[in-house]
Amino acid sequence: MNMKKLATLVSAVALSATVSANAMAKDTIALVISTLNNPFFVSLKEGAQKEADKLGYNLVVLDSQNNPAKELANVQDLTVRGAKLLLINPTDSDAVGNAVKMANQAKIPVITLDRQAAKGDVVSHIASDNVLGGKMAGDYIAKKAGENAKVIELQGIAGTSAARERGEGFKQAVAAHKFNVLASQPADFDRTKGLNVMQNLLTAHPDVQAVFAQNDEMALGALRALQTAGNPM
Repeated sequence: MNMKKLATLVSAVALSATVSANAMAKDTIALVISTLNNPFFVSLKEGAQKEADKLGYNLVVLDSQNNPAKELANVQDLTVRGAKLLLINPTDSDAVGNAVKMANQAKIPVITLDRQAAKGDVVSHIASDNVLGGKMAGDYIAKKAGENAKVIELQGIAGTSAARERGEGFKQAVAAHKFNVLASQPADFDRTKGLNVMQNLLTAHPDVQAVFAQNDEMALGALRALQTAGNPM
């Protein structure tokens, strides 16, 4: 399943789970997204909007711009607007706790998407198995580059459960296949940062055989760096 289809599925499941027999038409559902500067989350928004239209809800979408303070302000705004449900993709699994607790105090049910919340009461969490995903990626590297491969890891935003879990899955693969991890550096799930970090790492590690990136945007940035350097890897 590609990332766009996964994002659409996550949105559909989240919104379908809110339907009740006495739901009023045009009740407002809020979707707070960590960033819309990422194609995956744009697809998430589009899928949510499509499902909301089909179910007869008014969907309000707010972009937290990868800023926990902005995220908290977004949730505060939505409590004033009288949202009936909060779907939130956290900027940071720990920091989002304040926003979740604010929604709890306002009696607004919270569903987290893709990334978990470490604090507050959440009625449901919808995500892929990130640990398994990291392990599968590592197993694929072993299949293509062999045991003991020299690998660079590009990490996501450290405070997110997705980054921690994908990293944990990759560590399992490292142990199983005895990879030589040349470097592990954050690129914050961002394509441009993935490009820049990879360019710097290639200077120090031109013998790299594979790259594990914790999301597709960083992988695309790393690929561009390899292509620019003429590295066939």
